[in-house]
Amino acid sequence: MKYEDVINQTITYIEEHLHELLTMEDIADWAGFSKYHFHRIFQTTVGMTITEYIRMRRLANASVDLLYTDERILDIALYYHFESQEAFSRVFKKAYHLPPGKYRKLMSDVLKNKEESYMDNQVKGWFLSGSDPFNYEMGMDREVVHCGKSSGYLKAKTVIDSSNFATMMQQFKADKFIGKRMRLSCFLKTKDVDTFSGMWMRVDNAFDDVLQFDNMSNRPIKGTTQWNRYTIVLDVPSESSVISFGVILTGQGIIWADQFRFEEVDKNVATTNLEIQTELLDEPVNLSFEEEIS
Repeated sequence: MKYEDVINQTITYIEEHLHELLTMEDIADWAGFSKYHFHRIFQTTVGMTITEYIRMRRLANASVDLLYTDERILDIALYYHFESQEAFSRVFKKAYHLPPGKYRKLMSDVLKNKEESYMDNQVKGWFLSGSDPFNYEMGMDREVVHCGKSSGYLKAKTVIDSSNFATMMQQFKADKFIGKRMRLSCFLKTKDVDTFSGMWMRVDNAFDDVLQFDNMSNRPIKGTTQWNRYTIVLDVPSESSVISFGVILTGQGIIWADQFRFEEVDKNVATTNLEIQTELLDEPVNLSFEEEIS
């Protein structure tokens, strides 16, 4: 986890300079590493090279521009620093399986039915839970995207106070992961979060006892933030039965999530488990409520 901070800072730097010329040398120099060392760190942590990541983010932004603006394909290509419209079309088709012009035309039906699809806010594999799920909405967003064609979102609709919360989540059996140390990572983006938001993961036994848990309460995401990568690392003990994970939003705001990854890591990667102190005292104390906390 020792490189997580510098990787996150680098991703923020890339997000802020996507429309500018970005080279591997400049980014490594900005991060304070040699080109080759930082290339290895970034690829190991994120799962792709810096060049691939920049291309992916530029293509995602370009796909949004194709759908939501009338900009010419050539202008979009040059804006995101592709050498030519032909070069842009080639890499776009490889990623989205359609050339830019055809993609723009065929997706028009999606845009026409946008409001209907947003009202039917079902997301395959995910469900809405929490203390006040009726005050929140989850769904798929095709305009705010980190990679591909859509992201997931969770937003407040009629939240009364900051104690209200909801989560967009999944659950699955722990059997395949028993004895392993697992890392959950994803990219998150927020807007106007007034209380708390983040990612969470929990490992329970068959009696619903919590064995491992992290909800990022010691590193919450608040306010308005750009896309960045966040991680949780937990062990899956032998008595584990169920693994749950998701994104949480407390109070007002909206949080977007994209590109979840669930992968095994070695024991050299530190866990983020939030330890719950359960040590019992030998006898009862302060029964008359007269003792002060020292």
